[in-house]
Amino acid sequence: MKKLLVHIIFPVMLMGSLNSCHNLDVPITTQLTPSVFPQTPEQFISASGPVYTALRGNWSTEYFFQQSFSTDEGIMPARGGNWFDGGHNMTMHYHTWTRDNGYLNGNWGWLATIIGTANQTISILNTAEPAGAAKNTNLAEIKMVRAYAYFMMMDSWGNVPIDTLYGDFTPHSNAPRMQVFDFIVNDIKSCIPYLSTTVDVTTYGRPTLYAAHALLAKLYLNAEYYTGTAKYNECIAACDNVITSGKFSLATMENYLKMFYPSNGPSSPGSKEEFIFAIPYDPNSNGIYGRNVNIKARYDVPRSMGNVASGAGYNYFNLPYDPSGSVSTLPEFYANFNDPNDIRNKQWLTGLQYLPDGVTPLTVTTTKAGYDQFLYAGDNSPYTFQVNLTPDIILRQDPNLFDAGNDEVAWCMGYRNIKFYPDATSSNRNQNNDQAILRYSDIILMKAEAIQRGGAATGGASALSLINSLRAVRTTSPALSTLNLEDIFAERSREMACEGWHRNDVIRFGKFEGKWGFKTNGDTYRRIFPIPTSALVNNPKLVQNPGY
Repeated sequence: MKKLLVHIIFPVMLMGSLNSCHNLDVPITTQLTPSVFPQTPEQFISASGPVYTALRGNWSTEYFFQQSFSTDEGIMPARGGNWFDGGHNMTMHYHTWTRDNGYLNGNWGWLATIIGTANQTISILNTAEPAGAAKNTNLAEIKMVRAYAYFMMMDSWGNVPIDTLYGDFTPHSNAPRMQVFDFIVNDIKSCIPYLSTTVDVTTYGRPTLYAAHALLAKLYLNAEYYTGTAKYNECIAACDNVITSGKFSLATMENYLKMFYPSNGPSSPGSKEEFIFAIPYDPNSNGIYGRNVNIKARYDVPRSMGNVASGAGYNYFNLPYDPSGSVSTLPEFYANFNDPNDIRNKQWLTGLQYLPDGVTPLTVTTTKAGYDQFLYAGDNSPYTFQVNLTPDIILRQDPNLFDAGNDEVAWCMGYRNIKFYPDATSSNRNQNNDQAILRYSDIILMKAEAIQRGGAATGGASALSLINSLRAVRTTSPALSTLNLEDIFAERSREMACEGWHRNDVIRFGKFEGKWGFKTNGDTYRRIFPIPTSALVNNPKLVQNPGY
């Protein structure tokens, strides 16, 4: 959906200069300077646009794939060679990735670009914008985007360079993860006095005071893993700063799914109550700084439910393109959705499919060989079948190439997540659905977990009461009478599915070395990724992470 995002306006002065991949500073290469632009209050706001545009870059594609495919939440097997993509989907699943994995190279460069763009914009505004409250807020918001980029980088790579000074183009070595953690925490705290407390359309897509506290809560919840020192009381305090503000509430059961619709945004049901910080997407946006698009339906919708005009099947979602349906979940993750009364089950496509009337079977006509290339090899007689999405992925064609086959049996393998509901209003495969980064239900889950792990309860709320408050608007099943960490993990899996947090959760809960799908590798050093080859070439001071 098109948002009221004046900060996404592209200032021409920055367009040619923001292609930094592995240095965290980028030089100004155009002739426009702060003495020419920006000079007015509106221009000072629009000058921050490239920071937000950069943030949109890889989030809903390569970054999400890196976070999801390295867990039991997502898998993208090849089908007749389609989507093998050099093996980086396979190595993500098997935990055998190397420093040459395409996702790792792309995402390191993307995050470095956000940081470099933020440093450049901070330098410009420091020089050009007059002192005052507006300047302080503009700078604090940009620093918050940079802090979030550093959070993603530290969470994925552990020891990363710290670079905040635009104009210093000397290579920087990795800082220890604990030092990076402290830097992010202190940078967020320095922003807090200047961030807005307004939560409405005017601040949507920009970090507010509550986004700062929510990101601090994420840092503190993971502090024991990141630094060796638990900070559960600090996590609870950060959550309380959001809870006691009264600015947010849990979406009702009726609005849970709606908050992820293409129409979501600052005034939409569910999202207006729950979104603390979100990345707005527009199907007409440019593909600068990575993909810069949300194209989840392209990967999630089975091709047999795609564009009927092309002969692919029944166009269930009225999409103007053929989806690939290449991404599935694994049975181990779907096992968390074991409550038949839970509204969150409806974010999945599973089993036999029916037309929108819910009665008429959704059928596809192909050939017998097109349906099952192994059972009916060479048989091109017509064959009609009801679309049936099966839970298991089977590498029938070539296990060494992660290949399930190029027939309808293969393309129907795996349950599909359509939380970010396919957008039939777009004229292309890009979607209007905004991506929630920090949500209020996550605040409730984080506080409950921090209490369960030993933090002091506050506000008369226990871990159990917090979890039940969430479940009360997600399921009609009875409230829980007891609670343990496994219950919280399952609740997080249901609530936050396909929102980019599952790898973070799996590591914190000590499950990253487990077995799922075809993955058996239990190397603990893979909790962080290798610094990519391209980064090492561009910055010789970087030191590779242990084990790689």
